[in-house]
Amino acid sequence: MTKPLAPHARFQSFDLLATLVAVVKADGTVLFANAALEDAMGTSRRTIEGSSFPSCFTEPQTLRNALEGADTNEFAALRYDAWLNRLTHEPLPVHVIVAQTDRAGEIIVELLPLEAQSKQDREERLIDQAQANKELIRNLAHEIKNPLGGIRGAAQLLQMEIESKDLIEYTQVIIHEADRLQTLVDRLLAPHRRPHVVGDVNIHEVCERVRSLIMAEFPRGLKVAREYDTSIPEFRGDREQLIQAVLNIAHNACQALAERINAGDAQLVFRTRIARQVTFGKQRYRLALELHVIDNGPGVPDSIKDRIFYPLVSGREGGSGLGLTLAQTFVQQHHGLIECDSVPGRTDFKILIPLP
Repeated sequence: MTKPLAPHARFQSFDLLATLVAVVKADGTVLFANAALEDAMGTSRRTIEGSSFPSCFTEPQTLRNALEGADTNEFAALRYDAWLNRLTHEPLPVHVIVAQTDRAGEIIVELLPLEAQSKQDREERLIDQAQANKELIRNLAHEIKNPLGGIRGAAQLLQMEIESKDLIEYTQVIIHEADRLQTLVDRLLAPHRRPHVVGDVNIHEVCERVRSLIMAEFPRGLKVAREYDTSIPEFRGDREQLIQAVLNIAHNACQALAERINAGDAQLVFRTRIARQVTFGKQRYRLALELHVIDNGPGVPDSIKDRIFYPLVSGREGGSGLGLTLAQTFVQQHHGLIECDSVPGRTDFKILIPLP
């Protein structure tokens, strides 16, 4: 006689889906939660299973009524929109599909995030924008570089012919400003000059290196927390580029935290997670690294939220506006993407990189 499959074995194929799926009893008790639901809720499958699924929604009674209707065969499937509570994020708007199964006492609840399509559109815009930025930067930097050298050289020759100290000060200003622009151009061209050096990368070694640099620069008033998933495997990449990308993001965060650092309650969090069955960069990946750099600062100004990855856009007086642009370039060279979710009191930069 064939032994019946355990519930987890029967539902294992749900882990291959990008949509959020729970198999529940008629009373709402969760029998199984797939990997996508686990990721979306920000908690473990073990915690979700055995809990009351209606209580995971802002309006639990709607799902209770739907489960009761499915159990009593009032309908084969029911659809409605709702908000799913999450552990570490704002509630997620979802389209809920409640459907019967071929077994009594089991009901499938499928959740389609309403933001998924808009998120995909936003990611595609980011990728296209970053590619355009890269071409613009490279062409603009080359166009600036040649006349800049001529301006500096002419100022040096002029300085040699001038005897007045007052006039020499003017030529020195020209030379100094030309050097400053040359430094800016070099930074713009840096990602395109340096070869992509590929090796085995441990993302937590990258985070620890950045953490030590940040702590050295901001030794007081800033707490740097670490929430690492140590099961994340090594992957092939350019370690130095990734250090620079994470450092640029973390350094930007610390500069935004200036007031809180002075007050002594600034916080920076490095969080790593594995994302499953994710789509970004117009491609589907079975596994991806999620690295979050989270701060409790004032948030990204609304006026530049949609342009923070543009070159020379900065929310800080005196900022070059290159840090995030270069970070995005380095991450994209790893087929990844950087996203930003910011509200006053919490800014989350998320780096996504495919894993083997």
